[in-house]
Amino acid sequence: MGWDWTDHGDIRERLERGADPEAWSGGRPLHRAAVLGSPQVVAELARRVADVDALERGVTALWEAVVSRQPDNALALVAAGADPWRELIGGWSPGRLSLAGPTPHLFALPAGERGLTEAERTTAAEGLRLVEALGRFHYEGTGLACVAGIDAVEAVSRLQATPADHGLVEEVLEAPYTHEMDDILQIIGVTSVPGGCVVTQPWGCAPSTPGVLTRLSVGTVCYSLYANAKSGNQGSIARDGTIDGWDLSPGGGPHEGDSAEEVLAAYLYQYHAVAYACAFAGLRPADARAVTGPPDVWVQLPRRDYWSQ
Repeated sequence: MGWDWTDHGDIRERLERGADPEAWSGGRPLHRAAVLGSPQVVAELARRVADVDALERGVTALWEAVVSRQPDNALALVAAGADPWRELIGGWSPGRLSLAGPTPHLFALPAGERGLTEAERTTAAEGLRLVEALGRFHYEGTGLACVAGIDAVEAVSRLQATPADHGLVEEVLEAPYTHEMDDILQIIGVTSVPGGCVVTQPWGCAPSTPGVLTRLSVGTVCYSLYANAKSGNQGSIARDGTIDGWDLSPGGGPHEGDSAEEVLAAYLYQYHAVAYACAFAGLRPADARAVTGPPDVWVQLPRRDYWSQ
């Protein structure tokens, strides 16, 4: 049976009856409670484990609480003896990582402990701005490519696209899935934003196909996202006409083995895949229009095999 990590009475009863505070469903209960539970449950488990800073996949429960934006759980762990300044992934500690998030004053910075660098402060400030500027919106089924350093006019030129039929675009927007996908996959929107442009398709994956990415990325870099309704967010990177990364997971949290830069980006944009894609390419949109529409221009791609470069 599953555990309700917010129900202190139930969790305490299970523990009193002999439930193991060190293991649950292949993981550590304290790590699950740090993300999903209440401060009372976190404190209950913390006082029963042998090591409040035990690792699971390279991180402590306190790290999980910080990354999951659970400040009350983080404070409960520190009260139980967890170390905010223990370095874990990419040289980051939970305490130092929290300085880049929405609760920078969660822990007192000890003497001799380094805070954020100027570059990290700038990155964090832009992350908070970008997430707020984009807001939350439905984008399941959307494909997009964030391209650095070129505007919509240049993107259309590189793709050899032509103006789309306005009436057809309106029909597709009204009911995209009543059309055969082969008939509408060539229709894309393109919008200039500070730092570059966004190529988008609300109903399909065309912007993330290799044939589109390699053409858009000549002399620059782009990050694409396809919000696959079946398998979740799928990301890819193209640099100077070459696919450089594939089957990525934008909007996921930091992972063991990530670099310092990757940890910070994953923390800033967790659950914000579109913002992650924009930030990777250095785009600075003021709002979500480049994704949600209307775009600057609707165009139609030439018919070709976009799955081969």
